[in-house]
Amino acid sequence: MEMLVRYLDRRESSSSITQSVIKEEVLRDDLKYYFMSPCEKYRARGQVPWKLGVQILKIVMITTQLILFGLNNQLVVSYKEENVMAFKNLFLKGYSGVDEDDYSVAVYTQQDVYDRLFYVLDQYDHLGHLSVGPISYAEDNGKPVPLIMCKEYYKRGSVKPSDEAYDIEAQLETVCMSKDPASVHGWRTENSSFFDLEFYRLVDIKITFQLKGINLQTVRSHELPDCYTFFVTITFDNQCHSGKVKIFLEIDALSSPCKNWKISGTAQKNTHYLLFFDGFVILVCLTSAVLCTRSIVLAVRLLQRFSRFFYDNYKRNVCKSDKKEFLNGWYVLVIVSDTLTIVGSILKMEIQAKVLILTMKAAFPKVLRFCCCAGMIYLGYTFCGWIVLGPYHEKFEGLSRVAECLFSLVNGDDMFTTFAQLKDRNTLVWVFSRVYLYSFISLFIYMVLSLFIAIITDAYETIKNYQKNGFPLTDLQKFLKEDKDFPPGEDTETDSQMRYSSPCCCRRVPRDDDITLIS
Repeated sequence: MEMLVRYLDRRESSSSITQSVIKEEVLRDDLKYYFMSPCEKYRARGQVPWKLGVQILKIVMITTQLILFGLNNQLVVSYKEENVMAFKNLFLKGYSGVDEDDYSVAVYTQQDVYDRLFYVLDQYDHLGHLSVGPISYAEDNGKPVPLIMCKEYYKRGSVKPSDEAYDIEAQLETVCMSKDPASVHGWRTENSSFFDLEFYRLVDIKITFQLKGINLQTVRSHELPDCYTFFVTITFDNQCHSGKVKIFLEIDALSSPCKNWKISGTAQKNTHYLLFFDGFVILVCLTSAVLCTRSIVLAVRLLQRFSRFFYDNYKRNVCKSDKKEFLNGWYVLVIVSDTLTIVGSILKMEIQAKVLILTMKAAFPKVLRFCCCAGMIYLGYTFCGWIVLGPYHEKFEGLSRVAECLFSLVNGDDMFTTFAQLKDRNTLVWVFSRVYLYSFISLFIYMVLSLFIAIITDAYETIKNYQKNGFPLTDLQKFLKEDKDFPPGEDTETDSQMRYSSPCCCRRVPRDDDITLIS
């Protein structure tokens, strides 16, 4: 009887050990499989790398989407710029076609000031017969919006340069008059006192008016044309009182869907194709986000299994460094990117539906991965600058020009000019441009280039260390190599121990590339 009991106990113990070994092997296989690359997973179990395929498809589609949107935006930029040039030639007498510094024209005599002032008003009256583009007067409730002309001058004063004497009241006074496009005759006589200018008191004259236009060129790219309101401001600047009056012409353009439109052909049909393409991009990004979220959840569950097994068998907790191996930062980044892409695609759809020699050998793989990562960031800044800042800065008008401008900034060239030439009439755009330029310069000059040099240096130092001694394996790596000789240790260590004792959590064995954790 006693022998039977011993036999049953031995059999039960043997069965328990067998189950424990099987459980350990299953966990080890799952861990090895989790840290495999997509190609290794396919070779191991024949699993199709759907997540990798979705990411490749997503990159191709989003790049195509950005290029299409950028090309369409470039049409808008060219339309605005060509209208600025047209208005300068229409309203500025003697305009040479090239601005002088920050102003368009300069005059030096009183007669020239009067000539150019009346020239603006006369050209405005006959605009319908002069412009070759679809431009007309803006209307408000069926009535033309009047032209407003204001002069600003010192309230009182007298100047006698020969006697080196002056008497000026610093307070400024503004007088304005309005002119209806229909009042062609008699307006100059009725407002003759307004044009009696005392130049020693005159600070500036501002002429403002509104015009309407339609961007018909988008029809060729199968887009519905937008209607534009141009807020034109012509300034005669005499603030310096130096004998040189500078003339500026500035335009703010506001686009909006046209109210009454009719178009024949395939423009509307192709717009639906673009909307379908954007919808498919959103679907692909949702699929990508779901797959990455699923991978993160599976990684957390696998970490919990490994932590329980490790504690039950070795009475130790998994160190923080090994825990971090289960968190793939790329998945988090992809989820954030997918979310932003979905939001951007929705906004884009709303717009369109208006209706990135031993030492060098060792460093090359890291450098290649680093360049790919930095290239994606660089490409992101390039597309962002092209699409957002293109309408406001000549260096960001084309995709290749943006790339060249950013490359110059990385090398420290042309920084002040890039900052200074940005038009600052729109506060939001000005703030965005500063954040964009400062973040790009700080990221690429102070971080990316430094990291690039650090990678090369680190590869050289690593090779020197390999020739002297190796590195101990981590607990996770030992487990995957079926090494059960885990050294005793505490769950936490002091900062000095972390710095000098070379704990297992901070070491890797580069000679065993086949077990290097893939994150």
